[in-house]
Amino acid sequence: MARRIQSLDELRRPARLASLPATRAAAPAAAVRILGIDPGSRFTGWGVIEARGAKLTHIASGCIRTGEGVLPPRLRLIHEGLAAVIAEYSPAEYAVEEVFMRVNVGTALILGQARGVAVLAGALAGLPFAEYAPAQIKRALVGNGRAEKAQIQHMVKLLLGLQGEMATELGADAADALAIAICHAHVRGTLSRGDAALKKTWG
Repeated sequence: MARRIQSLDELRRPARLASLPATRAAAPAAAVRILGIDPGSRFTGWGVIEARGAKLTHIASGCIRTGEGVLPPRLRLIHEGLAAVIAEYSPAEYAVEEVFMRVNVGTALILGQARGVAVLAGALAGLPFAEYAPAQIKRALVGNGRAEKAQIQHMVKLLLGLQGEMATELGADAADALAIAICHAHVRGTLSRGDAALKKTWG
């Protein structure tokens, strides 16, 4: 038999809830600094971001300009410049763009040497390394492996929240380097969540 309500006060009192087991709050994602490098024999772009879960923050970016002339001194400038960036901003990981194979052989050989110096700079600092093809980077940012540079730059500014003077002064080489870092942040985040389908996509 149902119990009879004795008074209006009883109706106003909240029902007593069964005690629920305490749930442990998820630990906040650790922040990881990532250095992206867009190597070139005359202009080497670099960009440092911080990834905390899905949140991306711009730390610093720039371009190492080596000018014209014989290659060895220019390669030294690339190495010294990247070593200084690593020392100042202390990235935990770094990513470099692969050589675009459609360029002519001579250009590819020179670009390959600049890329090798960039890879070496991170290796000497003991940083974990990743590399991505241009089409992978474009897909990660725009969803289209044939996206134009203007689209990439727009998405870099949007994803990192760059506005005002910082956005207008962002050069193309630095923007490409930041795009590489963002691509790596997305991929490492996906792999850490164990998404098998995307693991196959990214190889």
